[in-house]
Amino acid sequence: MSIHDKAAALKSLHEAPEILRVVNVWDAVSAKVIADLPETKAIATAGHSIAASFGYPDGGMPLDTALAGVKTIVDAVELPVTADLDDGYDEPGETIRRAIGLGIVGANVEDRLRPFDESVARVRAIIAAAQAEGVDFQLNARTDALVRGRDRSAEENVADAIERGRAYLAEGAALVFVPGILDRDTTLRLVEGIGERKVSVIGLPGALSAAEYESLGVARISYGPLPQRVALRALRDLALDLQGDGVIPADTPALN
Repeated sequence: MSIHDKAAALKSLHEAPEILRVVNVWDAVSAKVIADLPETKAIATAGHSIAASFGYPDGGMPLDTALAGVKTIVDAVELPVTADLDDGYDEPGETIRRAIGLGIVGANVEDRLRPFDESVARVRAIIAAAQAEGVDFQLNARTDALVRGRDRSAEENVADAIERGRAYLAEGAALVFVPGILDRDTTLRLVEGIGERKVSVIGLPGALSAAEYESLGVARISYGPLPQRVALRALRDLALDLQGDGVIPADTPALN
């Protein structure tokens, strides 16, 4: 598929009545494992996980390193790739221009609860850069209203998420990503305020299932760094078993 075909495919998945489930990956081999599943329609990267694989803390990875990590994933699969690009770095428009040049057709970019007008301007710059490249880029604009608004009431946080989400959509974002453990009532309020099939969530321990979020009108669910953490726990458990005179399981699959 061309980059335009991939962007159109991701847009269609975002707008479909079924929730888009993306299991986040962090390198070429994890991307291939997920892409080989017939249920997989698109690939999403996890910035936290890519940073960890390069030895950086979440949010502390240089842009060049982030793009290099994502490029290995784009090159490994044929599916549309949507990338976690932290806050878009110093020049979010230029970041997206470079990302599109690598074949990326969508991205998560977080507002980190910057002032409202500044946050909207950064979304505007991303969309303008994508339009200049001629790509229907699928921005999953993240608002940190819930996870960073610790000095405010839950009601204020939800209201801020809705206000920011509406503004980001008005600038051309495809979806609004609201991370946090969202219960049924909070999810309903966000969907009613931001729009049906316009809210994106994360599947954290204690959150609702993908099917439950789908029934509430959510468009997309991703899992952030959790897939990598589960994989690393499996590696740790295997190492403990091998150090205790265990053996490699007979049903261990071969990788192509």
